[in-house]
Amino acid sequence: MRSEHIVRHRLTVSDYYRMAEVGILKPDARVELIEGEIIDMAPMGSRHADVVSELSSRLVAAVGRDARVRCQLPITLDEYSEPEPDVVVVKPRRYAARHPAPEDVLLLIEVSDSSLAFDRSVKLPLYARHGIPDVWIVDLSTNQIYAHRDPRDGRYDTATLLEISLSAAIPMLPGSILDLTGLF
Repeated sequence: MRSEHIVRHRLTVSDYYRMAEVGILKPDARVELIEGEIIDMAPMGSRHADVVSELSSRLVAAVGRDARVRCQLPITLDEYSEPEPDVVVVKPRRYAARHPAPEDVLLLIEVSDSSLAFDRSVKLPLYARHGIPDVWIVDLSTNQIYAHRDPRDGRYDTATLLEISLSAAIPMLPGSILDLTGLF
């Protein structure tokens, strides 16, 4: 069969949850739904876990009651995508009835080790298409943080290397400053 004739059957978020309800997906499965496909998440090493934990603690202190910080919890981008970013700062409300949607997200952070290529080539354009205003990719292999802002047409118009010996502003939360000193 020639590749241009392959028809993919994308799963919806509802299908994804139904698969979990009936036991097709195990309760402890480390997976996420990306554009209708179930993607295995890489196992989390201790360094990755440490940076996620440190970022979340610092973000909670930085945003106070102006926002909520969620770690490795789903956000629903559309009918076909429900990723679980490492850290997300969302508007300050409860999300018991639904997961945060793109309009709720103020800052999204992916901590990348073995997933760097996937985060850059698949997730970053996905977040841009859905208008996530501020996405940081923390590259553990180089100890660098790239801030991607100004989403337009499935890409970010601005990419900035953050200085890890300083503090970084969170543009969607004026007055909130995140201390990056000693993160790595």
